[in-house]
Amino acid sequence: MTSTRRTVFHITAFSWYAFVVKFLAAKDGEDLPPGIFVYGGPWKYLTFLNLLLQMVFFGLAAVNDLQLGKKPKSVLNRCKDLLFAVFAFPVGMFVVVLFWTIFAYDRELVYPASIDTFFPPWINHAMHTIVLPLLLGEVLVQPHTYPQTKHALAALGAVGLAYLFWIIWVYLSVGIWVYPLLKHFSTTGVVGFFFFNMTVVTMLYVLGDKLNSQVWSKRH
Repeated sequence: MTSTRRTVFHITAFSWYAFVVKFLAAKDGEDLPPGIFVYGGPWKYLTFLNLLLQMVFFGLAAVNDLQLGKKPKSVLNRCKDLLFAVFAFPVGMFVVVLFWTIFAYDRELVYPASIDTFFPPWINHAMHTIVLPLLLGEVLVQPHTYPQTKHALAALGAVGLAYLFWIIWVYLSVGIWVYPLLKHFSTTGVVGFFFFNMTVVTMLYVLGDKLNSQVWSKRH
């Protein structure tokens, strides 16, 4: 892909995420349906945090494209690669895979039907579906430098643990789990579910690394 097309892709993806985040922010102050509670706002949902993550990544990628002619090995370029490899790809893919897996089994466990009165169907796909083709598109438009696996997984583990503590804090504060699924688990079950999720995220990180290597080793 030419540099111009790559830049257009990055700017388009950034604009899309900025639009979705703005749409969600505009919902602040509206009456919330059952299944959503005020405490923590959208910041308690991994879906929303992932949207911000994707927006930041594609914004950095677009800025890096515009500066590429001047600084091909800039710090921004390395930060962009690390952000995609370690967080944007595995976390984004995780949100899509886990959400639709649970949704297909019983949507009330993750996205109660009452929320449909608050969010139109397209915003559900904006948050949980379109992430996937945009990430795969990014794999195709340019190669990414991956760090040592142990360092990447340590960073992912630290972020995952921080998010676990955050949702536990929310539960201890208001007595409601961020995700209805968690109320069906014991304390041991919650911990086990966390480690299961981290295993999935780890596999998705490895998948991203393999895809990057396969696509770009063939092209070069």
